[in-house]
Amino acid sequence: MTRIVLDTDVVSLYRRGRLSVAYARLVTTSRHCIAFATAGELWKGALDERWDGARRGALDLWLAKEMMLPTDLHVAKVWGTITTGAQRRGRTRPLNDSWIAACCIQSGLPLLTLNRRDFADFAEHDGLVLLG
Repeated sequence: MTRIVLDTDVVSLYRRGRLSVAYARLVTTSRHCIAFATAGELWKGALDERWDGARRGALDLWLAKEMMLPTDLHVAKVWGTITTGAQRRGRTRPLNDSWIAACCIQSGLPLLTLNRRDFADFAEHDGLVLLG
């Protein structure tokens, strides 16, 4: 079974049962994980939307079970390299998208995202593999 990284948008829709059938099939038939930045984005979303304790608890349980790609010196170096390259090309990307891309590139894992445009520059220039 192939391991893939789920972008925040995919996780959010998947957990709500609103992900398209094709994407949901990829999630359910793959060993999936998330980048550390996705965990932060999900938690921020829960706080922004003022989720009650039960919903936050369910998110905590889901996150505790999910394999998470951490940051380390290798990921930090990849992040520095890809963000500098994007900036020099005039394609500065959002901070968390850059961290997610760096985690995927460093680990050699493809990213399943609905926001291909946000990651296209990293795919074109830095070897990020996009699914979907």
